Amino acid sequence: MSDEHQEFQLRLPNGDDIDRARGVLLDEVGTNGSRKFLLRAGSPARNHVMPSFKKHFSGTFRRREELQATGVLRPSDRWPGWLELSEDVECGSPSFAAELLVGAPRNGWVWWKTEDGAPLSDFMAGVWSGPNRAWLVRGSNVSGLDLVQRLWLPENRVTLSASRLRQGVEQGTSKDELRTFVHEDYESTATYSQKQELLEELHAFLSRMKPGDTVCTISAGQLYVGEVTGPVEQTVSEDGRANLRRPVEWQSSGYAYEELPEELQQKLSVQHDVVDLTAVQALLAGLGLSDEDLTETAEVTERDPSVEIPAIAARREVELPAPTAELADDLLVHDLSWLQEVRDLLWDDRQLVLYGPPGTGKTHLALKLAEFLGGGPERVKLVQFHPSYAYEDFFEGFRPKEDPKTREVAFRLTAGPLRELADLASREGNRHVPHFLIIDEINRANLAKVFGELYFLLEYRNKSVRLTYSGDDFALPPNLFVIGTMNTADRSIALVDAAMRRRFAFVELSPRIEPTSGLLRRWLAAKGHDAEPADLLDALNSRIDDHDFRIGPSYLMKPGVYREGGLERTWRTKILPLLEEYHYGEGMDVEQRYGLATLRDSLA
Repeated sequence: MSDEHQEFQLRLPNGDDIDRARGVLLDEVGTNGSRKFLLRAGSPARNHVMPSFKKHFSGTFRRREELQATGVLRPSDRWPGWLELSEDVECGSPSFAAELLVGAPRNGWVWWKTEDGAPLSDFMAGVWSGPNRAWLVRGSNVSGLDLVQRLWLPENRVTLSASRLRQGVEQGTSKDELRTFVHEDYESTATYSQKQELLEELHAFLSRMKPGDTVCTISAGQLYVGEVTGPVEQTVSEDGRANLRRPVEWQSSGYAYEELPEELQQKLSVQHDVVDLTAVQALLAGLGLSDEDLTETAEVTERDPSVEIPAIAARREVELPAPTAELADDLLVHDLSWLQEVRDLLWDDRQLVLYGPPGTGKTHLALKLAEFLGGGPERVKLVQFHPSYAYEDFFEGFRPKEDPKTREVAFRLTAGPLRELADLASREGNRHVPHFLIIDEINRANLAKVFGELYFLLEYRNKSVRLTYSGDDFALPPNLFVIGTMNTADRSIALVDAAMRRRFAFVELSPRIEPTSGLLRRWLAAKGHDAEPADLLDALNSRIDDHDFRIGPSYLMKPGVYREGGLERTWRTKILPLLEEYHYGEGMDVEQRYGLATLRDSLA
């Protein structure tokens, strides 16, 4: 498609009543490697810029100030409240031209369009159509030198070391061709896995990256963001540090890494030289901009007003609703503030363990609370740990699977409950909705064996790790919460080490404190039953010295207890066997000490 004398138009934000800006793509290449762009005289411009424009786009801001000072960009007589170009203005790139008029970030390859709506990128030879992507390219990995500060930012470029790659490799080279080149050119100098990783990085840099894409890098605790402005070039470098390069128009200043959104930090922590960041492209687009800036500069007339601006939607944090009085009544919790504290602990740590003796309602409370905070049972998954539970059961591993066509059985990589829930929580549209994993009897498994490298992610949610089996780079989604339950009467509690205690908040559910101590009385009152079972349970627990072995109220909160003879049956078959185990080897007459008759006599 020829671009000769093709005129492109740009619609300014909220500029429905004014003409569109107009310009032409020039054949001449600017210093940043992009083809220059000529703005036509008479093009309108906004009379203000966004607040952070001067800082992050200082070069464009200075050019705009110069044009206003010389009268080239002056108040418009045709459109009051707007500016207008009095003569043609040559710009270094289509994006620079668009930003000059809008006073805000603009991808010129996308926003400059023909009269019938075709974007400028469709008219570029050697540049294929399709949506723009975002990339991370690391520049501090060559002999310990920081290429970002020494080369990339001053010279407006990004490079990738490929010292042994043959000359003549062009943009758009297929992956199969590149695979042959890499295996031949690096035959004796790299391992198989190194060649595979190099192949992926070279293919991304050479063939997937294109002008108009966002590119970013990290240096000295700052994230620098720019726009690819031209095709790839292969150069001969004496030290082999810059064999492949692309021109980039970098923003004037960086963004503090520690202040970046957690989801963006997760992607940036992936340990590859070239990383596809398209999944967090909206977060990159919103850096340094307020919601008002994003709304003001959005092309409102060409988007569905019912759809939220992507950059605003992406930065919206996960919300856990505040517990209600209705929830407290349903759970028979004594005080709404107790539920609020549990919710706050989950919000702060995202991992929590409910611990206490058997029968204190830990699992019931975990499920009900998760369903309330997550908005429904479909966002809650429960798994129960046991001594033979392993990483392969919990996260991912190879399991025998039958091929539906050949009926042959082979081992295939299969996701476990945590991987399934994490994938669900990270889907588009789910990222702001809380999802909960309930781990029942969390202390009954070998936690270090079950969690593996995921143990690290529980504490460092802004990082990612390379998975053992699939080799994927994985991070726990910010909207994934974990609630564990722990039976303190189980001797396997010794397996809970300091590492786990550091990663989880712990909340006690015990008959000696609320909300458990008065739970049975509140339940009996709600059901219209006599309070005697609560009196008997209190008398029983007062005779048990070890708090971790006291009996919870759940045993006496079942309909069968209140049928004829039900209390006696439950006491004899559920409660006394627990106490027999507790006093095993002591020679104590458990029936004499804890039997119903004894307790009733004591109450009388």
